[in-house]
Amino acid sequence: MTHSSKSNFLAFILFFLVTLGCLVLNPVGTARADSPPTVYEQRVIHSLDGIGKYYMGREIAKVMGYTGAGWLERPSREAQEQPSKIVSVLNLKPHDVVADIGAGTGYLSFRIAPLLTTGKVLAVDVQPEMLEMIELFKSEKNITNVEPVLATLTDPNLPDESIDLALMVDAYHELEYPQEVMQKIVKALKPGGRVVLVEYRGENPFIAIKRLHKMTQKQVRKEMQAVGLVWRETKNLLPRQHLIVLEKPNLQ
Repeated sequence: MTHSSKSNFLAFILFFLVTLGCLVLNPVGTARADSPPTVYEQRVIHSLDGIGKYYMGREIAKVMGYTGAGWLERPSREAQEQPSKIVSVLNLKPHDVVADIGAGTGYLSFRIAPLLTTGKVLAVDVQPEMLEMIELFKSEKNITNVEPVLATLTDPNLPDESIDLALMVDAYHELEYPQEVMQKIVKALKPGGRVVLVEYRGENPFIAIKRLHKMTQKQVRKEMQAVGLVWRETKNLLPRQHLIVLEKPNLQ
């Protein structure tokens, strides 16, 4: 081996060792010491039903797009999930302002709105196509107190201390930035305001829903505690879903 070849070989070995050291000290999915801290981890190998992004040990599920709107409005939904029971246990007052987060077609929004005779529903979604459907249903149903709100991936676009209740039905597990969105929701809640999450029960492997579209009660409570919400109760009145009630502490 010539002197030049030896030099090139040694340079290659040195480069390899330095690169290996960087990977050991800074593995994929973790932040460097000089980078802003992150609560998320990105993994290359992940479920086909997820986006490869993990939050507090849970992989975030892919979003059901507006092309799946028919699933939300399917005639069998009441028999399968009994969403009317959700509305009946929300303990709504006529003047309440309710944010339906991930409202989709407004299936729940339009069932809640008639109970809010002097209040309203803010139907929040990141997909403009869903909000267009809500506008169409508003006209068809002649319901005026449902207001579509276009959100971003990190912000539901709700004013501070403006809502009494945030309802999320089969939506939270799909949030790409769950911590940021929930922090904004907590700010939007009035003191003592509530968050109600409805999620398929992750503890039950026999519930025929994809794994990433289910959540355990333990996981929900851990993630909600991280943004300052207090667990109040879990209702198991639905055939396949938890209904978990959390509250923003009233510190006044």
